[in-house]
Amino acid sequence: MKKLLILGAGTAGTMVANRMRRLLEESEWHITIVDQDETHYYQPGFLFIPFGMYSKNDVVKPKRDFIPKGVEFIVAPLERIEPDKNRVQLGKDGRYLYYDFLVIATGTQTQPDQTPGLREHEWYKSIFDFYTIEGARALAKHLRTWQGGRMVVNIVENPIKCPVAPLEFTMLADWFFHEQGLRDRVELIYATPLPGAFTKPIASKHLGAILERKGVKVEPEFLIERVDPDAKKIVSYDEREIAYDLLVTIPLNMGNAVIARSGMGDELNYVAVDPYTFVSPRYPNVFALGDAAALPTSKAGSVAHFAVDCFAENFLRYADGLEMLPTFDGHANCFIESGFGKGLLIDFNYETEPLPGMYPLPGVGPFALLQESEANHWGKLMFRWMYWNILLKGQELPLPARMTMAGKWKN
Repeated sequence: MKKLLILGAGTAGTMVANRMRRLLEESEWHITIVDQDETHYYQPGFLFIPFGMYSKNDVVKPKRDFIPKGVEFIVAPLERIEPDKNRVQLGKDGRYLYYDFLVIATGTQTQPDQTPGLREHEWYKSIFDFYTIEGARALAKHLRTWQGGRMVVNIVENPIKCPVAPLEFTMLADWFFHEQGLRDRVELIYATPLPGAFTKPIASKHLGAILERKGVKVEPEFLIERVDPDAKKIVSYDEREIAYDLLVTIPLNMGNAVIARSGMGDELNYVAVDPYTFVSPRYPNVFALGDAAALPTSKAGSVAHFAVDCFAENFLRYADGLEMLPTFDGHANCFIESGFGKGLLIDFNYETEPLPGMYPLPGVGPFALLQESEANHWGKLMFRWMYWNILLKGQELPLPARMTMAGKWKN
């Protein structure tokens, strides 16, 4: 019997387990998934917790609820991957799991300790994050009594999970403080290592214009070197300083430490794979999907969804001895909350940046691209139901996994 081993029961790993259990003959394949945590988090929902729109109950469910019948689920930390021996060592009891094919889906985590001064005595006092459930809840509690001042939203470095989330947070903060009657007492600063509001020029222009309209000051190319929590300021490598009363940070994101211990990753512990097939260039029976993969696209749930769609049928070919086809094109789309009951949508891939137009049906939508609308806001909120009930269970959506230019236009 062939063995498929999946490391990580987050978004990508769970989707792979569900899809492969349906596609692979149960009498011929044993599928195992390993994760050190039994709790699944709907991470896009963390964004809404600081503003009282979601609670912890909206974003938390047991991982076992989404592991399909016939898949072995092992809860244990990972000690080491030994690809030369086709095995993985568990950290709990030191035992080995052997595989014929390995899918690494260990995700990415924030590492505030990597920035000097960031996680010192002001952590969760005047310095917060919203990329963890603990940080989002602590920030929600803080904002209930905060009376204003300078809020600085800072991205330490890219890549990060959901690269539009810091923008969304900033725009939702603008809306939130308007609703609280505090906006005239709050200065909003968006400090980013990018040259503009976003990575892609057209989208950056659109999003930058929205931030400007909302009175948000953008500090571009701010590469943070340290935080001075006593003086309440962040300092860049070129010695630029930004003072804050409230710092909302997106810390450095890094892949799982097991990748470093196994000598399989880059300097941020992401696994190099072919960008079109997800197969490792070093180990032909090893794949990396989701945030764990070193790909030139967004680390976002939509990317994992489209990637798994492309990977599933391709893996069946590969397991039968055929070459994998270059089917994945880096497709990503993201709803972007802009506050006041509106949102935007962007759709792009490796080669094509976000463009205006309509999605998914040309001329009809119902979602406008790079344009604020109420439909996009409701699409964002509706996605939580789709995530729990469709995507995580590996169900297919009536949307193409590869990006299409239908409905888009260049400006």
